[in-house]
Amino acid sequence: MIESSFTVHVPDADLIPEPLDPAQIVEGTPEVTGKVLHESADGRQLRGIWQITPGVVTDTEADEMFVVLSGRATIEVDGGPTMHVGPGDCAVLREGDRTTWTVHETLRKAYAITLP
Repeated sequence: MIESSFTVHVPDADLIPEPLDPAQIVEGTPEVTGKVLHESADGRQLRGIWQITPGVVTDTEADEMFVVLSGRATIEVDGGPTMHVGPGDCAVLREGDRTTWTVHETLRKAYAITLP
């Protein structure tokens, strides 16, 4: 439960470094930062902000919905669609999706993740 309601100006929010596993980096020197704004008592619901600088990385996704606030990327889902995302786009990723992110411009998103 959220102790109190709050607001965050996402474009200016200070984020914390979240080092990538070097095995995820395909090209470039992308850097990830983020901040969890809320976590449910059972740890299954996460809401926050995430940012990545240009480069190419791979990932295995959680059950997530996000909205891109700034930047641009192409997300290729193995055996699925290729999504081109930019400011104002909302995307949904399925748990277990194996993805390749090609980040063209530093991308910042607000997300909601549901863990199993």
